[in-house]
Amino acid sequence: MCGGAFQGLEEIVERRVGKKVIGFGAERGPGYKKDSSEILNLVQPDDLIKYGLIPELVGRLPIVAPLHDLDEQALIDIMIKPKNALVKQYRKLFDMEEVELEFAPGALQAIAKLAMQRKTGARGLRAIIEETMLHIMYDIPSHPNVRKILITEETVVNRDEPQMFIDKERELKAQ
Repeated sequence: MCGGAFQGLEEIVERRVGKKVIGFGAERGPGYKKDSSEILNLVQPDDLIKYGLIPELVGRLPIVAPLHDLDEQALIDIMIKPKNALVKQYRKLFDMEEVELEFAPGALQAIAKLAMQRKTGARGLRAIIEETMLHIMYDIPSHPNVRKILITEETVVNRDEPQMFIDKERELKAQ
C-alpha cells in the first residue's frame, strides 16, 4: 500500500484524457477544467510512470485507488467518533485534573474549516487542537476551582479564553 500527495499527476492524466473531444455534449474547450478528484479516478499505470515512478514499483501496485479530500463533517467525525478520537484524548487529560472538557459544535466546525483551509486534512486536526488547547492545559492546574471548560468557536478562531465554570465547593476547599 502506498499513499501520498502526487502533485502534478492531474496534469499528466488530463493531457492523456483531454485530447479527444468527440461526441454529444462535449464540453471541453480552452476554459474547461475537470474536478481534481474526477481526473484522479482516471489514473493508469502509464501515468504513474510518466510521473516518475519506476516501472518495477508501478508493476507491484495492482490497484490504484485515489483518495478524495475529506469534507467538514468527515473531519468532525474523525475528531469525535473513533475509540481514540482527539476530543476523547483531551477529555481524558482534563479528567486527570478533575475538570470536564466540552467542545461546542461551532468549535468543532471551526477546527474542521481551519484544516480544510490549510489543506492538511485529518493530520492537521491535532495541530489545530494543540494550538487551541496548549495554553489552557498549562493554566488549568493554577485554577483548582474550575470544574468545566467549554471550548467555543471564538476560542478556536480568535484564541479567546474558553468558558470556565467554577465549582463553589472547590473554590472554598482551595482557600
